[in-house]
Amino acid sequence: MKRRTLLSAALALGLTTAFTPVMAVAADALPVLLPPWVTLPKEMTDKYTAKTGGALDIQTLGWDEIRTKIVTSMMASKAPASATEMDWSWVGQFGSAGWYDDLSGVLTDEMKADLPTTSIFTFDGKLIGVPYNNDFRVMIYNKDHLAKAGIASVPTTPDELLAAAKAVKEKGIAEHPIGLPLSATEGSATAWYLLTKAFGGDLFDADLKPLFVDPESAGYKAMAFEVAALKDGLIDPASTSLKDVEIQELFKSGKISFDVAGWAGNLAVYTDAAKSQVSADAAAALVPHVGPKSRTIGLPGALGVPVSASDKETAHAFINWMLDADTMIDNYVKLGNLPTRLSVLKQLNDEGKLKQGDVLIEQAGVVEPLFAGGTPGWYPEFSGAVATNLNAAAKGQTSVGDAVKAIAAAAEEAQQ
Repeated sequence: MKRRTLLSAALALGLTTAFTPVMAVAADALPVLLPPWVTLPKEMTDKYTAKTGGALDIQTLGWDEIRTKIVTSMMASKAPASATEMDWSWVGQFGSAGWYDDLSGVLTDEMKADLPTTSIFTFDGKLIGVPYNNDFRVMIYNKDHLAKAGIASVPTTPDELLAAAKAVKEKGIAEHPIGLPLSATEGSATAWYLLTKAFGGDLFDADLKPLFVDPESAGYKAMAFEVAALKDGLIDPASTSLKDVEIQELFKSGKISFDVAGWAGNLAVYTDAAKSQVSADAAAALVPHVGPKSRTIGLPGALGVPVSASDKETAHAFINWMLDADTMIDNYVKLGNLPTRLSVLKQLNDEGKLKQGDVLIEQAGVVEPLFAGGTPGWYPEFSGAVATNLNAAAKGQTSVGDAVKAIAAAAEEAQQ
């Protein structure tokens, strides 16, 4: 997977601006591979057809399943689709393998300046993903649950969060107030990364040596926090088999009080009465923290074009359409995917359409990348070890101490 592929000269034929009208160049429906949270409703796909004259053949798979399909397809030199999801965590692996085109020429300099997270998707000077989903984490809570439990202020520390959850549980308001995924999936791993930041630490030092093995470390405390909350009944035991999107369904139904690792854009869905049973009570707060300020991580999603894809110009047109201000606003209002363009985010907030906008903008101001130097190629191995061992610790199959040691060993081996 270390092979490199020469970039196709056909990139020069792609759209040169993201502000000019988008024109489709193929009669056949464009094959697109997206995650469930980008299941575009018919209203949006109809707009795409009206603007481009083309159609979309959208396949939606879970995050883990998309990565598996991309890897198996590209190893066979076959594109899984003409445009696919490109997660921040795949950049090092897919970039080093040379599986995706450089999309730098598809965007104007003006658009690049409006999309600051493009740096996360740049590998070896090549832009292999165009960010469309500005995902960072914030705590989302149920105001009504806190009021009924007599909790006057929103928790700002992990200890306060536990105390609030216990109060909610004791009052019989929610049996399992804290929502956190603990299955062997990426969503569980990213929640642990967030909690490591919340406890005031980092996963690795500047030399990428693990920092989470010591019992006094933030990463160790973060995992111990999750396991203890599960044992105390504050987290649903079923969470050991639930993904992050299923935790979100529990919050929408009113069964949990705190979506601790909430997706910032999800507030648009949580506060929509047509989609949520707690629309009047969903609110956002800064991620609880140990230390002087809240910390959070940015996990944006992007769109990429495999080097072996067909209909590349049409794929570029689709990407440009996804960046269109009207499309981004639709994507946020209908699906909860927060815009990546600064101008669109500002427009939503100025118009009062950005749910809990002041909190989101404050939280966005302290967003940190998980890896300061960019996502390494060995991240998938590390992430897999985190998900597997966290799940084992949650199920009582191993101790927290042994789990973090196994994760550290996997990280060190992957770096060899």
